[in-house]
Amino acid sequence: MADYFDPANWIFWHSAIVVLGLIVGSFLNVVIYRLPKMLEHAWQAEAHFALGQEPQTANEAFNLSVPRSSCPNCNSPISALHNIPLFSYLLLGGKCAQCKTTISWQYPAIELITALLSLIVFLKFGPTLELVFALIFTWALIALSGIDAKHYILPDNIVLPVLWLGLFANLSGRFASLPDAVLGAILGYGVLWVCFWAFKLVTGKEGMGYGDFKLMAAIGAWFGWQSLPGVLLLSSLTGAIVGIALIGFNKNTRSTAIPFGPYIAISGWLMMMYGPQIKDLLTQMLSLNP
Repeated sequence: MADYFDPANWIFWHSAIVVLGLIVGSFLNVVIYRLPKMLEHAWQAEAHFALGQEPQTANEAFNLSVPRSSCPNCNSPISALHNIPLFSYLLLGGKCAQCKTTISWQYPAIELITALLSLIVFLKFGPTLELVFALIFTWALIALSGIDAKHYILPDNIVLPVLWLGLFANLSGRFASLPDAVLGAILGYGVLWVCFWAFKLVTGKEGMGYGDFKLMAAIGAWFGWQSLPGVLLLSSLTGAIVGIALIGFNKNTRSTAIPFGPYIAISGWLMMMYGPQIKDLLTQMLSLNP
């Protein structure tokens, strides 16, 4: 990588990572839309089996690769030319090429966010092996945030591989020492588990889901137990601010459930990017010294 800072190579690397981010963002849109449906189909099949009923068979395969993407309104297949990340949305004016129905802003937003965050991660880690791990972590958090925001679930299909990948990355201490990572996974799950049951015993309600425990465990596995106080504080603060704002704009009521996963994900990503600065800031805020 000696020639990395050569202007031509610098432009190539940054352009390549943006294009990669757009392509991955397009795939993440597929994951966000299809994975919950795939899980629902699997749960229904399990329920039919448990009840001794014949499972309902789908007319066609449905997974992350088939069937082809189509317009949800007119079911017209989306051609390859109209499936270019972000640019197709702009060229089509945000509407289906066939029926002119407005395309959800989620699709270009996810693609753009993935490209921008991928570039930011690249600027921090450069062309290193840490970059590969950090990009996978970032992309997984985007998918989990999108799914949890829409469906209030954090699928094990994504969360658990992220947890194990964090432990694998830290076999050589890339983001934290292995003992700190293992303890982080244990405490990340355990702290939220205790909060869940304490809240339920006091109020009789469930304040969060088990997916939140697993996601916090995954973040602890990546960045060690020392990262957990900052992640917990940031996610709680962010969630509270957004919740109050939604109530203020009459979008939610006090009893409206708010998915906690996106705030954990945002805080975990910030910890990866700015961990030392966040820890220093929290130390100063909590310090009793003037």
